[in-house]
Amino acid sequence: MPSDSLLPGQPVPLPRGPTLKLGSGIYTRNGETRASLFGTPQHQGSSVTISRIKPHPPAPNSIVLGSITRLSPQQAVVSITVVDGVPLPPGEDFTGVIRVQDIRATEKDKVKVGDCFRGGDVIKGLVISLGDARSYYITTARNDLGVIFATSEAGGTMEAVSWQEMRCRKTGKVEKRKCAKPEGL
Repeated sequence: MPSDSLLPGQPVPLPRGPTLKLGSGIYTRNGETRASLFGTPQHQGSSVTISRIKPHPPAPNSIVLGSITRLSPQQAVVSITVVDGVPLPPGEDFTGVIRVQDIRATEKDKVKVGDCFRGGDVIKGLVISLGDARSYYITTARNDLGVIFATSEAGGTMEAVSWQEMRCRKTGKVEKRKCAKPEGL
C-alpha cells in the first residue's frame, strides 16, 4: 500500500491556510475530514479530493492477504482480498492455494495442513505462480509469511507465541499454526 494512501474513515491531512473545497472521496463528520474510499489525497488549487487506487490481480511475487476457506490434507484454499496492500472491491476476491510443500521452508515432509491453518484464519502469503485457471499458488515458506490473525476454538482472538503456536487471549489455550513473524521484531 503506498505510504500516503488512506483507507475509508481515516483522517485526511489538510494543509494550513485558506479553507479548501472538499471534492469526491471525502466527507466531514464531527468537524473531522475523512476519506470515504481507498486512495491518495490530491490537492488541486482550492480543493482536495481522494483519487481511488485501482487494485490489480495477483502476479508472481505479489504479497497477498486472505482468509482460509477450505482445508484438505494436501492444501489450504485461500480467498484473496488484498493484493500488494490494495484491498479488492467486495465480491472481487481471487482464489489461492497453499500446497503442503509450500507451507514451510524446512521439514516439508513433516508438515500437516491442519496443524498450520484453520478455517477463517487470515494469512499473509507470497504468490509463487499463476497456478491453474481457477487459482494462484501461494507460499508461506518465509518467516514473515503465515497466519497473521486467528480466532480460537473458544472464539477469542489469538496472539502468536512462536513460529508454530498461537495462544487464545480469552482462555490461554495454545493452538498450532504456521505464524507470520510480526513486523518490527
